[in-house]
Amino acid sequence: MGKILKTRYGQMSLVILILMLILVARLFVLTVLENAKWKVEADNLSIKSIYTKAPRGEILDRYGRVIAANSQIFALQISVGNEDDKELNAVCSKVIDILERNNETYFDNFPILINNGKFEYIFDNDVKEWLVKNDMPSNYTAEEAFADLRMRYNISDSLDRYAAQEELQNLYKIYPPISVKNMQFIRTLDKEGFLGRYKLDSKTVGESYTAEQAFNKLRKEFEIKKSLSAEEARKIMIFRNELNAAGYRKYLPADVAKGLSAKTIVEIEENSAILPQVKVVSETQRIYPNGNAASHILGYLGKISEREKKHYVEELGYNANDLIGQSGIESVYETTLKGKDGVKYVRVNANGKLVSVISEEAPKKGKDIYLTIDLELQKTAEKALKQALEKLQTGGTFVSEFGNYKYNKAYPNAKVGAVVAVDVKNSDVLAMASAPDFDPNLFSGGISSENWDALQSQNPRDQLAPAPLYNVATRTSVQPGSTFKMITGIAAVESGLNPKQKIYADGKIMIKNRPFACWLWHLRKGSHGYLDLPSALEVSCNYYFYDVGYGRDFYKGQSLGYKKPITIDTITSYARQFGLGEPTGIEIPEQVTNLPTEEQKIETIKNNLKYDLTIHAEKYFIKKYQKDKELLKKSVDTIVGWTEENPTKKEILDRLEKQNLGVKENSQDALADLCKFTYFNYARWTMGDQFNISIGQGENSYTPLQMANYIATIGNGGVHNKVSIVKSIEGEGIRKREEGTKVQLENPESLSAVTEGMKKVVRGSKGSLRSVFAGFPIAAAGKTGTAQRAGKMHPADEVLYIKQNLSKINPQLKWDDVEAEMNRLLKKSSKEYTSKNVAVRQAVINLSNGKLDYEKIDAYKSNYDNFSWVVTMAPADDPKIAVAVMIVQGGEGPYAGPVAKEVIGKYLQLDKKYDEFSLDSAIN
Repeated sequence: MGKILKTRYGQMSLVILILMLILVARLFVLTVLENAKWKVEADNLSIKSIYTKAPRGEILDRYGRVIAANSQIFALQISVGNEDDKELNAVCSKVIDILERNNETYFDNFPILINNGKFEYIFDNDVKEWLVKNDMPSNYTAEEAFADLRMRYNISDSLDRYAAQEELQNLYKIYPPISVKNMQFIRTLDKEGFLGRYKLDSKTVGESYTAEQAFNKLRKEFEIKKSLSAEEARKIMIFRNELNAAGYRKYLPADVAKGLSAKTIVEIEENSAILPQVKVVSETQRIYPNGNAASHILGYLGKISEREKKHYVEELGYNANDLIGQSGIESVYETTLKGKDGVKYVRVNANGKLVSVISEEAPKKGKDIYLTIDLELQKTAEKALKQALEKLQTGGTFVSEFGNYKYNKAYPNAKVGAVVAVDVKNSDVLAMASAPDFDPNLFSGGISSENWDALQSQNPRDQLAPAPLYNVATRTSVQPGSTFKMITGIAAVESGLNPKQKIYADGKIMIKNRPFACWLWHLRKGSHGYLDLPSALEVSCNYYFYDVGYGRDFYKGQSLGYKKPITIDTITSYARQFGLGEPTGIEIPEQVTNLPTEEQKIETIKNNLKYDLTIHAEKYFIKKYQKDKELLKKSVDTIVGWTEENPTKKEILDRLEKQNLGVKENSQDALADLCKFTYFNYARWTMGDQFNISIGQGENSYTPLQMANYIATIGNGGVHNKVSIVKSIEGEGIRKREEGTKVQLENPESLSAVTEGMKKVVRGSKGSLRSVFAGFPIAAAGKTGTAQRAGKMHPADEVLYIKQNLSKINPQLKWDDVEAEMNRLLKKSSKEYTSKNVAVRQAVINLSNGKLDYEKIDAYKSNYDNFSWVVTMAPADDPKIAVAVMIVQGGEGPYAGPVAKEVIGKYLQLDKKYDEFSLDSAIN
């Protein structure tokens, strides 16, 4: 044996024997010991998963008519198998070539752009674009931008950042793309999320990669050929990024294109042998067959953002290119409407050809949602509102089968409005329209930037400017004017007023040299004379409601003898019971403005004083304080802190002199007057406040939806129901509703008296809706309101406004000088003067040596026209429907009336047509 091993032949034989033994041992391990494991691996190599998107649940009206449906389209999917990076890149290149050759559009969510050889993050570009659009320096941080917005819109420092954000959104329709929790731009968080997926974020590497660094790093990681240009490499990265977006669920195919043409489908199938990872699949796409109808109720779809991918893609199994609900019903019921995607497991051969189907799970369609609205009534409401706005702007005639109505005066700024109709018995929303509206079909395949920009506010500096995506019906909270007077009347009767008692309504009441007058006094120095409650509602006499809302006969100078005192809190307590200032219960987002309180008023006074002193710092404070913002803030806070104490003017002057607050010596008297007589004296409830609250002015602020439900509560005999817009969800039957709450009324005449007054508004000889409802076949009850809006309409371009009006603002000033001073301020103090719109105003003040202030600069801007309100219910003796209409800058109360009449007329026609319909039968 030893001799044999010493020979070369023997040694080679031994080596071969050892290798054979190792091979046999390994074969034994693979075939016996690890048989189960490798069987699974082998199966996995030949088993493919084919996913089928579940159709989204439909949205239907109360009668089963489709409002949101689905259409069939073809999509292109790529899935990851055993390919290495180079093989996968080749697949991507081939697919891109086919798509581009056939003029197909494919998804491009790769957030690194190449512009003239420069690499940029789309996230950073979006932030800069928003800052510039909002007249802020492009290098602002999120914290600086948010502080700027707080200052611009006079948001109280006492509000934390969450409350400040809510006020910006609800009161001013400003939605800054800032996460107040992190105090970062949302797009910055998206960038960190994108980089985090590739471990290129600041948390992982200490400092985020630049766009070029990230691009080169990913190019290397994806093993993209160096011979390709950066632009060609980016195209491959687009698809590789889509495949990576699923996180740990990489077995899910990625959608890369939708809406494929027949030519593209054929070419993909012809290349299936070399593109086994690529599949053409049938999918559904959301369609809205009625276009703009009910757009604010339905909402719209949008892409899953980078920060949302963890939740939707990794946790819920969505495809990264799926669209999700972003507002309205589509958003609130996203997971209900989504459904469950189907999957088919198939075995394929080495060429990728189907051999057999192993198992299949069919897609499960999302659940249908039935709304409470009547689609035909909804269309009527939208059409009527649109016609009213168009005719109001020109002074035309509202044309209706129920009787035409001529607008005697044009209101060119009447471009925004809302109408809400609810079922009196249960507060189901029958129709709810806001104008302007939008076509949700624009979002179904992913909205273009051009269409998105067209749907934004026409003037971000004017909170009441048309904004198509904004739901006016649920989110615009404004003074209700005289439509609030039924609340005051009910509160007065419950306090002890005899509604039949005649009270003499003189023209005006003088309170400390300030007149509180009826509209008739303002019109022609007239008065309404003796009135009872129904008659006072008919003629909408302010004087009468000053009397009964305060509990005093001011003409006779004596008490009305109530058994209980009536205060602002008394009035607001009844407003609350009728649903005002409270969440309505509707399933989609709404704004709720709190009912007036004394604490709220004091806080507003303090906030306004602080703002006044800060923006007029040049007028009141020495230069040291003007330049040092912290020093100025400390002085302003000290002065504002005296508000509730309400010192005398002499005491204010003494404090200004002794406390070294930086106030100019020659401005101390003016500052003391401002504090004492403009602010301090009003930092409490006054008789004037109670008067204003009583007639629906002052601190009152409600949405059209709240107002419609308040009228429904009157029509329902004082039973208040929560509002609902969802009738049923498929498989769950009709939704059970909470039982309504009874308004606490001791005197049955409370409701009957105000209802009688509302009837007289429509049919009485002096009723403001008499001409609107003339000849209408159904008796209705209603009330008009004309709400006043203080302040000026700020134009979109302040620079242009001042340039055009400079000769009137100050004839001595030259535009070239103003422009030069504006540019100097922007260059010298960019943190303080954040935009041309801000700097140009200060430039004018500086050049006038402080003689001009904001009030004088704004003198040539337009005032807001009055808002038009109408609330109605019908039939008057057995109300079935309650309607509220509000037109922003609609001028006079009755001008909203034709919209309400149209909705009521159509409803009563339709109610008769569908009185035998059962929703149960529609669902089944």
